Amino acid sequence: MPWLEVIWIDGPEGNVQHIALHGISPAEVEAVLQNPLDGDVSDSSGRPIAFGRTPSGRFLAVVYEPIDEITVYPITAFDVEE
Repeated sequence: MPWLEVIWIDGPEGNVQHIALHGISPAEVEAVLQNPLDGDVSDSSGRPIAFGRTPSGRFLAVVYEPIDEITVYPITAFDVEE
C-alpha cells in the first residue's frame, strides 16, 4: 500500500537520525513507502516492512508502523541485496 503521509521526528531519539545512521535520507524512505515493490513482516520486530527503489536506484527495506489508512511512521531503513 502506498503511504501518503509520513511522520518524521528530528531529534536524538527520532527516526530521521536513525535512518541517517544507515546513510539513508527521509526522501529515499518516502520514495519506497509511496511506491513499494513488495512487502512483508520484519523477522526481528514483527512490524511491516516495505521494499522498493529510490529515484537513484538504491534498493531499500523500510520497517514502519502504520498509524492510520494513509499515515505511517518509519522505524528504520537499510539497503538490501536483491
